Amino acid sequence: MSQTINGPDGRPRCRWCAGAPEFLPYHDTEWGFPVDDDQRLFEKLSLEAFQSGLSWRTILAKRENFRAAFEGFDFHRVARFGERDVERLLADQGIVRHRGKIEAVVHNARCAQEMVKAEGSLAAYFWRHEPGPGERVPPQSVSTSATSIALSKDLKQRGWKFVGPTTVYAFLQAMGLINDHAEGCVVRASVDRARRAFRRPGR
Repeated sequence: MSQTINGPDGRPRCRWCAGAPEFLPYHDTEWGFPVDDDQRLFEKLSLEAFQSGLSWRTILAKRENFRAAFEGFDFHRVARFGERDVERLLADQGIVRHRGKIEAVVHNARCAQEMVKAEGSLAAYFWRHEPGPGERVPPQSVSTSATSIALSKDLKQRGWKFVGPTTVYAFLQAMGLINDHAEGCVVRASVDRARRAFRRPGR
């Protein structure tokens, strides 16, 4: 089966983006483009944690609700959340009400603060784990890689929660640390150009 499917404009795109109407703009304008903003990186890793066991469509449809509930994913603010905030979030019908995941995001916000102290920024840390030019990037159908396994292990050692290799691989794909757009996808070349022009943090 081909990894691409024609979009509404007749041009080929990654097959997965035909799964829901909201996937197309996300695929065309966000997925795979490199990100160096700490708040966006923290948001994406948090949303990937919420996705665990669910579909990305569910999370994407609720993304604005998540942003409102978690102070725009400003991890300095989230780090100050207490039990009252957790209870507030558990009552919020606009998000996924899972105590373990909510508490993990609050916990990870504190880990993010420690990482910024140690590494300078989240971006500097994550982009240090970008696969090198000689590292084989697996095909789109694969859900983990050597990099995602190693990064997951390091994050866990630093205390982060809900950061398994599959979650981390999806994060790497979405934040542009790899270009996992299918060969032939009309967006792949745009992502390649963006990655070439991108200035890696801390380098």
